Amino acid sequence: MTRIERAIEAVLAHPRIVALLLGVVAATGFRPLSLWPLALLAMGGLLILIARAPDWRRAALLGWIFGVGHFTFGNSWIATAFTYQANMPAVLGWIAVPLLSLYLAVYPALASAGSKLIGGRGSRTALLLAFAGCWIVAEWLRSWVFTGYAWNPFGIVLLGPFDRPGLAALAPWMGTYALSGIAVLIGSGLVLALSERRWVAAGAASLLLMLGMYLPVGEGAQGTLPFTLVQPDVRQEQLDEPRLYEANFQKTAALSRPEGPSARRLVLWPESGLPDYLREGYPQRYYLSTTAFGDPALARRRIGQVIGEGGLLLTGAVDLEIEGGRAVGAYNAVTAVAADGAIVGGYRKAHLVPYGEYLALRWLFEPLGLTRLVPGAFDFIPGPGPRTLDSGAWGQAGVQICYEIIFSGQVVDPDKRPDYIFNPSNDGWFGAFGPPQHLAQARLRSIEEALPVLRATTTGISAVIDSRGVVRSHVPMRRADRIDGHVPPPGAPTLFSRLGNILPLAWALAFLAASRVVFRRRRD
Repeated sequence: MTRIERAIEAVLAHPRIVALLLGVVAATGFRPLSLWPLALLAMGGLLILIARAPDWRRAALLGWIFGVGHFTFGNSWIATAFTYQANMPAVLGWIAVPLLSLYLAVYPALASAGSKLIGGRGSRTALLLAFAGCWIVAEWLRSWVFTGYAWNPFGIVLLGPFDRPGLAALAPWMGTYALSGIAVLIGSGLVLALSERRWVAAGAASLLLMLGMYLPVGEGAQGTLPFTLVQPDVRQEQLDEPRLYEANFQKTAALSRPEGPSARRLVLWPESGLPDYLREGYPQRYYLSTTAFGDPALARRRIGQVIGEGGLLLTGAVDLEIEGGRAVGAYNAVTAVAADGAIVGGYRKAHLVPYGEYLALRWLFEPLGLTRLVPGAFDFIPGPGPRTLDSGAWGQAGVQICYEIIFSGQVVDPDKRPDYIFNPSNDGWFGAFGPPQHLAQARLRSIEEALPVLRATTTGISAVIDSRGVVRSHVPMRRADRIDGHVPPPGAPTLFSRLGNILPLAWALAFLAASRVVFRRRRD
């Protein structure tokens, strides 16, 4: 045994510590670090630990410890959100993230236990295939159990830089969760090849991987619908300050006016981009709480003056649910306003953020003095789900507000495919790591659905993404600016857009079936 091999054995003698460190390293593949080679190798390291585990219970424990490190580091940006509210101590954020990770780590534990049960007594190849298949199923479960938390699927480490999709270009034929299975397969396969000293195979695979990640895709097709996308750089600490409502509106308006003669133009404002209630029928005190005008019709008319004749505004807004003369809830909404001030459509967010837009388990947490992270006297109410807004000459707009864009297979109205997806967001409370991770997940949606995504955010990162996942233009964090251009055209419907998450589950079944075939041949 060589000195290096003895050192490796000494390290592996402490599998729990190794699993925790591997989980952290695997999360460095996410934005903004993008250390994807390390992330892939770390996932392969977990496979080695699973292979050495004596049974599925020990494998599950190691997978859970891996998940604790992985999700604690990958979700560290959540702690920043606690600094933007006054109802709970900010230090609670650094407790909340590890606590959340204790739950999220259940999914890597399931994948580890499942792979050990299905392929653990066969060859390493059988275990590898079982691990990829179980990881797909575990991520799919994580996307919907207890309303789901799909943030940072592992496959996102295969997403290339802004000007190329990388190996995420496979997503139209498999979906995001199966792309995660491919990432697990690649990383684990490389580590197995290295551990077995198959240097040529490992080198050839690494070369192909590098080529796939950085293969250029050329210029994309140009669209015909003009747009202006606005990032006003209204910081989170200023957003909910009533004294600044009018100044914030004027800042957004100044970036939105037409630069030439009035013509057909789509104007896009972010989530939380408007202080006014735009709809009629609320008690007057609610209108007076937003601006000095107290008149929704006047608020809409001055919006029409800002966007100009031929303009159509899609803006983040808030709608109220009124019962007995008082508000009992609210909707996080997008409202379409025409140049004459008329409301011509709208959308209400369906996938709400737990503890951000509503207080889950209110009966337990409210008596303890805990509340939501976002200011407000009442919870938001979920809308009906993906809808396409028929905007006539301004196209068919699919809308996904902020957090909704992370849910693979849940972003497009299956009965009415849109021309593009509008993703208004407020990332101002996401810290430094949250916004680039959010943008990366929006890019994955554009790839697997073959639809352009236009992101307007309060503080960045705003971007125009074409149907290949290429970022055509963007405004970086903490800059006030606008993007003018033409909405990129949609691609043809993909296999994933037709089948949804049945497709990645079919891939998972294929990997698990292949594992059993290899397992039985090994026994024969």
